[in-house]
Amino acid sequence: MYRLLLILTIVIAGIKPAQAEDTCQIDGDCIVVGQWDVSLALGWGNKTNPVSTYKDIPIYVIPSVAYYGESWFFDNFNFGYTLVEQESFTINIASSYSDERAFFYRWDPSNIFLPQASSFDETVELPAADLTESRGISQPEVLNELETRHFTVYGGVEFFWYGKLGILRLTAAHDLLNVHNGQEASASWSYSLALDKFRFDLSLEADWKSSQVIAYYYGIRSTENLYWNTQYQPGSGWNKAIELTTRYSLSQRWDLLLAARYTRLADEIIDSPIINENYSRSYFIGAAYRF
Repeated sequence: MYRLLLILTIVIAGIKPAQAEDTCQIDGDCIVVGQWDVSLALGWGNKTNPVSTYKDIPIYVIPSVAYYGESWFFDNFNFGYTLVEQESFTINIASSYSDERAFFYRWDPSNIFLPQASSFDETVELPAADLTESRGISQPEVLNELETRHFTVYGGVEFFWYGKLGILRLTAAHDLLNVHNGQEASASWSYSLALDKFRFDLSLEADWKSSQVIAYYYGIRSTENLYWNTQYQPGSGWNKAIELTTRYSLSQRWDLLLAARYTRLADEIIDSPIINENYSRSYFIGAAYRF
């Protein structure tokens, strides 16, 4: 899937780049200042879960709620304030929530509106390890029940630069609720292309996570496994992702929707004993209605 999305990104990005100047080529593309923008997509999709024994996450409903005022804005439960707004760039302060917890809890905001909670085993199998390096620490074959990984909110700065070849977005944020006191940063490039009733949205992302973030969500507590609590001490790392969303306009309010995303996890996350895949991928096929 990663290679397919990358090929599509290169091909579509090379088609008529001047069309990227106008991001509102289809009715309803842009949010009107001072008006609520609400949409709901219904369909079928799936998000793979790299955490051992935790089930994949089905996707049936994708809601979107946004409101943009002259300075303040609300976008899918993230709040922000525009500090600087120019024709070619924008600087905001904004809140956001981490998507790491979504792998552990069905009702995390990233997994909202799904019909029922995923069941999972209370123990997690561990990879084999060389006991001669355990320094006398006994290593159970399985982890005890994982402790709670709490939800948190980040606050920080985001920068948008608008050009003919797409939009560059840079962010930096810190944990506001003192859950792990970690930081996250990201750099992404997105490109939109409208062809008749079709619209293609491409995105390449690199997300940096501090060692505190990775250790909190993917690290091992002493109550879970004493051996891996001492052996797995992650540093910071980068997730890389590619995403493609295709829409076909049926009317002013109805769109057909096809979306796919591939995320390559940071090596520091892959090294965690509770991770059994080096990626997470998702897809969704359905129809979206704008109210």
